Amino acid sequence: MNQEVFAALGEAMKRAEDVALVTIVATNGSTPQRVGAKMLVFADGRTVGTIGGGCYENDAFWKARASLESRKPARVKYELDDDFAQENGLVCGGQMEVFIEPIEPSPAVYIIGAGHVGYYLGKFAHESGFLVNVVDDREQFANRERFPEAAEVIVDDVPAWLAAATIPASAYVVIVTRGHRHDLDALRAVVARDLRYVGLIGSRAKVARVYEALMAEGVDPERFTRVHAPIGLDLGAVTPQEIAVSIVAELIAVRRGRTADPAVAGASLKWTPKFVAAGTPTAS
Repeated sequence: MNQEVFAALGEAMKRAEDVALVTIVATNGSTPQRVGAKMLVFADGRTVGTIGGGCYENDAFWKARASLESRKPARVKYELDDDFAQENGLVCGGQMEVFIEPIEPSPAVYIIGAGHVGYYLGKFAHESGFLVNVVDDREQFANRERFPEAAEVIVDDVPAWLAAATIPASAYVVIVTRGHRHDLDALRAVVARDLRYVGLIGSRAKVARVYEALMAEGVDPERFTRVHAPIGLDLGAVTPQEIAVSIVAELIAVRRGRTADPAVAGASLKWTPKFVAAGTPTAS
């Protein structure tokens, strides 16, 4: 049975699909399954494997679904001789403990722009466990020599590619193109999508201009509250290497649940029609 679970887990990782693994880690007395029995729980409610059935398996199932939302593991104890078990005729006279582990595949990061910041970002993101994808319309920048460890290096018209691409909801999109116009086009293509992370490089003044342009096109201003802009943690970064470090640090913080929604944390620009601010320029 566990072989089936491991095979399904491997396929889920290939599809970049989040799952939760439920494992019996301790038993005492009579229990319907032994230590090591496993059940895989998918976000859509599918399961593979079993930890013994009954109401306690159903309870573990819902706790596993919750762990996929919180991205936090849990350890749960069940008494199999109490009323909880009697409802299903599973009075075994024992105790069982399970460990529920949310498992995330290597998160995909889409680096939109293969310039100086994008180059270092690709290196640092890969070393930090991200599956790197690079998109640019310039082959002299977006190529295997510069990004040897990337999963994909795409040379194409950026807004056209983004509009047609299937980007998973768990993905991180980092917009670090070579100019204001290209940043605007890239953000237009992704701002309406529900993604784990969208970040836009640039000063506060530049970000405000991008937001104003998209607002004029009818984009809901609420969408901007989910954009990390200016991008990266505030490390005082100046060089492309330092800026890339600050961006990867923010990606890690989001991945590990250590940073709030940008609108709550104050990382995102609060757009107003009359907003004027002296921005801190960043290189791209």
